[in-house]
Amino acid sequence: MIVTSNFTTNFTTNLQQLYETDEHLWLLETIELLKQKRFDDLDLENLIEELESLAKRDQHKVKSLLEQIIRHLLLLQFLTEETENNSHHWQSEILGFRYQLEDRLTTNLRNYLANEMDNIYSRALKYVQVKTKSQIDFPLQCPYTLEQLLDVDYFK
Repeated sequence: MIVTSNFTTNFTTNLQQLYETDEHLWLLETIELLKQKRFDDLDLENLIEELESLAKRDQHKVKSLLEQIIRHLLLLQFLTEETENNSHHWQSEILGFRYQLEDRLTTNLRNYLANEMDNIYSRALKYVQVKTKSQIDFPLQCPYTLEQLLDVDYFK
């Protein structure tokens, strides 16, 4: 048994119950068990679920940021009648999204984005088509490479 934050638990069963009632305390207890290398006491079922959730959250975040970059680049490049009025706004938005993406990107997540490019572009394309009432012929295939999309100096 371990005492943390005035909470005593029998880790095999009570840790699973703790997950249902106080996820933050469950996390603190799990971290403490990992630090102590008490692997047999871990609530593996919920730990795996949380790690999978973290991975999905990270994938969703980088995917969303890349989609935002593509949307803004398409509008900046192809919506010529509004480019003069909005180009600085869109450029600053693109730069902000690129910096956020750069801060989160790992080799694994970069590979994920490379594999998801068609899907991400498809969603971005649908968005800009709706935004412009389909009055612009945007490219059906992504006109940018992943390297261009991540490059803070590309199309600024």
